[in-house]
This record gives sequence, structure tokens and C-alpha cells, in this order.
Amino acid sequence: MMCRVLLGTAVLLGACGDGTQEKSTQSVQDIPSRVELEQAWFHEVAEERGIDFKHESGATGLYNIIETISGGAALFDYDDDGDLDLYIVQGNLLDGSPRSELVNRLYENTGDGQFVDRTEGSGAGDARYGIGVTTGDYDNDGDVDLYVTNYGSNSLLRNEGQGRFTDVTQQAGVGGEAFSACASFGDVDLDGDLDLFVSNYLGWTPLTERACYNNQSLRDYCNPMVYEAPVPDVLYINQGDGVFRDVSVESGIASVSGTGLGVVIAPITSDVLPDIFVANDGMPDRLWVNMGDGTFQEQGMTVGCALDDSGKAKAGMGVELVDLDRDGDLDLLVTNLFSETDSFYINQGDLFVDASARWGLSASTRNYTRWGVAVEDFDNDGLDDLYEATGRVNAQTDLHDENDPLSEPNLLLRQIRPGRFAAVVPSGGTSDPLIATAHGLSAGDINGDGGIDLVVVNKDAGVHLLENVVGHGGNWIVLDVRNEYGSPALGALVDITMTDGGTWIAVVRSARGYASAHDPRIHIGLGEQESLESVRVRWPDGREKVFDSLSAGEVHRLAP
Repeated sequence: MMCRVLLGTAVLLGACGDGTQEKSTQSVQDIPSRVELEQAWFHEVAEERGIDFKHESGATGLYNIIETISGGAALFDYDDDGDLDLYIVQGNLLDGSPRSELVNRLYENTGDGQFVDRTEGSGAGDARYGIGVTTGDYDNDGDVDLYVTNYGSNSLLRNEGQGRFTDVTQQAGVGGEAFSACASFGDVDLDGDLDLFVSNYLGWTPLTERACYNNQSLRDYCNPMVYEAPVPDVLYINQGDGVFRDVSVESGIASVSGTGLGVVIAPITSDVLPDIFVANDGMPDRLWVNMGDGTFQEQGMTVGCALDDSGKAKAGMGVELVDLDRDGDLDLLVTNLFSETDSFYINQGDLFVDASARWGLSASTRNYTRWGVAVEDFDNDGLDDLYEATGRVNAQTDLHDENDPLSEPNLLLRQIRPGRFAAVVPSGGTSDPLIATAHGLSAGDINGDGGIDLVVVNKDAGVHLLENVVGHGGNWIVLDVRNEYGSPALGALVDITMTDGGTWIAVVRSARGYASAHDPRIHIGLGEQESLESVRVRWPDGREKVFDSLSAGEVHRLAP
């Protein structure tokens, strides 16, 4: 993969797709800030692959804040046939007369990257005003279920098999009536079934909407702080019989209110207990540390992942959790608002350090409003890259599209050497930048060719399906970690040893980024390596198993 590395006004020519590290003697001012591609990394193919979805925010000129945050998606294998199907969350109207045709859509992957709309008769076509979606097998029957966050009651859709879903929200006790945003399944009490965490955004209704104006003295969307209505998030414990119990108060989760958006569940601190991280919009982010006795303590401020390195609370939106520095623990990446940089918190055991500037994530991100995020090795060179879905919440003078004042091009950042990203030009890695107001983002290998593809949900527009056309340049491997019931083992920790001696950790996760669910399988770019030396899986119930000499170019299903 050839590219030009842009260094201010200087141009350096090089074969940038081989993962070659730059010399350690390179000075800081010589580190490139942009990488210009000579060929695209992605092709937009939604229409030709059969995805005809168009999002509807319900905007009527009243500038309801909910219009700025809806639009999630899930890539998941609902029929367990080995390929990724697609679920897309729809908005609706807010005037009390929702349109019945505006429902969430379920698309089946026919096995060759083509999609067929299976919504009708599936029971998955939720008609509420939707925000996001997460996935997980909450009833341990081997089928992956859906949980949809809505304005008003949320929806738990149980996968019955044979392409059928049943709304069991009321029976399960997980509806709620708050303005929810994101959610994640995770076994926080380590009893063998998946619990559920839901982030709530605001105590808001259309009747409490405010009139706000931008710096051009024009009506615009309000900052969430204007409403003075933060609300607590919710933790539901799975009792193993299809019913959940709301333990938000007794666990401590309800002790602090916030403007919750992105959420992840995993052992973030130095023990094996699953913790919960929540990105808050305009308020300090929260790290709920699992104390092991059914309670959680909020320690984000104490351990250094609540504020940026200047002590500022940012407009936290999407969250990614990955061992990006490959030192054996999980780091946090939070996307934020225009004029704010990404927040990349390096995990140092019991302390997080904001390393955004050092990793090249400040100047490249601050001019955009970023929502969904995916850290993946898109070119399979052995170094993880970064893709971010962008879309403004306030109009600005520098329009990218005069028909949509909130639209922006998405961002693709390539890790040009360990510990340093550079923005890809053209923006987003397509031949021509795709200009839209993007929110949800879901990542996974849709066509089984070893390259990670992307689904992007755009406000009041069609979906973008970005087919990876660069990933087959290097070797790859996929770890499909399952539990004893045959479903994705969410929360399992995977210790990876490369044949070149490198070691790092990954976690099986579905809820990532913003309001979306990604393929829970672990994709690893290998560059020129032809196998993994070994993989050790630690399931949430404490069982461990080592798998040796896993070959490249295959999906390896790992079970206890």
C-alpha cells in the first residue's frame, strides 16, 4: 500500500503499508501529521449491497436536542451462520403521531456481503423513537438478543431463532421511561449470565425544550448543560430466569447524575472484576469500579480518566476500549465535540494518563465533532488504526455541504508507527470524502475477506457501508471466542502472543463507540506473520484455556 507522508510542506515518499517503524532518532517536529493515500482504503457500497435504509430524526425546525444524538447500528450474527447481519435503529416523529413505517430494520447477510431486508414478520421492527442498540445472549440459549435504547421505554428483543424476535421488555423489567442513549451487556457479578447497564442522557421532553442561538444569532441546538437536568444511569442485574432487577440505588450507580452517552464494560482496573466506564456530555466521565460485593465506586477523577490533561470536562460521546499501547492492560479512547480533542487515556495499572497529544490525536481531531469510533487494524499491517464518525451539533460558517449545515467528512487515522497516528487524506479513506452528519458506527468483516468493513448511520440520510479494499494486503486472523452456550463470550479476556514475541491483551466486547454494537470477534492484523504463537482465554467464570499455533487467514472458534 503506497502513500505519501505529509510533513508540513515537505513530502516524504515511502512504502507505508509494511508497518515499518520510524527511526527512534526522529525529532518530534519531523513526525508526520498527515498520510496521503494513493488509493482508497474503503469503497461506499450500501445501495449495491441491498441496504436502502434512510434515517429520520423527526426534525421540524424546533431544534429538539434528541435529533442530534439518534442513529445506532449493530453488526451481529443473529442466525449463527457465520456471517454478520445488520440491525439499524430508526428515529421517528416527535409530535405525538409516529409513523408506523419508520421502524428499526433487520438485514440478513446472505453470505456474500449482500443484504436482504428481513424486518417484516421478524418482530424486530421497533417503532419507538430509537437512539442506539447493543447485543448479547442474555438468556443463555445460544442466540444473540437485541436491546434498543429509545426516548421513553427501551426494548429488549429476545432472539427466538429462525429469524424471529419477541419483545420481552415488560416481562424482563428493563423498559424504563428515561431518555436513554447507550447500553452494554456484561456479567458484572460474574454469576454466568449477562447483566445490563443503560446510560441516560437528560431529564428532557419536547415540552421542556429551550430556545438557544449560535454565534451567528440563529436558532440552533442547545448545549445539554442548558437544561440543568442530568439523570442517573441504570444497572440491571440478570437473575437468571429472564427477569432483571434494577440495582442502581443499592449498587451506588444512582448516587451520581450525569449526561451519559457511550458506555463500555470490562476489567479496566488492575483486577479481573468488570468495571463500567461512561462518557458524559459536558460533565466529567465516570469510571465505576467494581468492588466485588455488588457495589461500585466512582473513581474517574481519582484515577485520571474523568477530565483531560488541562482539567477540563469534555463533551464525551463515543468510547473505545483497547490495549492500544500493547502493554497488557486496556486503554480508553473518548470522542468529543468540535474544538475539543479526543481523550486518549493510557492505562498504567492504577492510573490513567491523557496521551492524546503525544499520540497525534489532538490537532487531527479537534476541528470535528466525533461520535462513533472503532480502533481496528484496517490495513492488516500489525498496527491498529482509528476511524471516527463525525457530525456537528451546531451550525458553523465553514459549511461542508450547504444543504446540511451539520455535515462533516469522517476521519481515518493511520498508526504510522507504534504510538503515533496521522490523519489520512482524503478524509475518511474514500476516494472522495463522504459528507454527512454521522453518528452511529459499527465495525466487522462483512464479506469474510479479512478486512474490517464499516457501517455508518447518518442523520436524515442513507447509511454508508464502507467495504475495506486495503485489508487483504497483509495477513490476518480472527478469534471467535464463545461461551459454553455457544454465544459470544462477552467480557472474556484474551492474552495474545505473537510469533515475533510481542504480547498484548484483548477483550470480547460488543458495545463500543457510540450507540452501536460491533462484531464481538477479535480481528488481528498480522502483517507478514503467518500465525499466532499462542492465545490464552480467560472466561468471566474464571476458566482458562491456551490455544497454540493458530494460523493466519482463518476464523478460529475458541470455546471452553
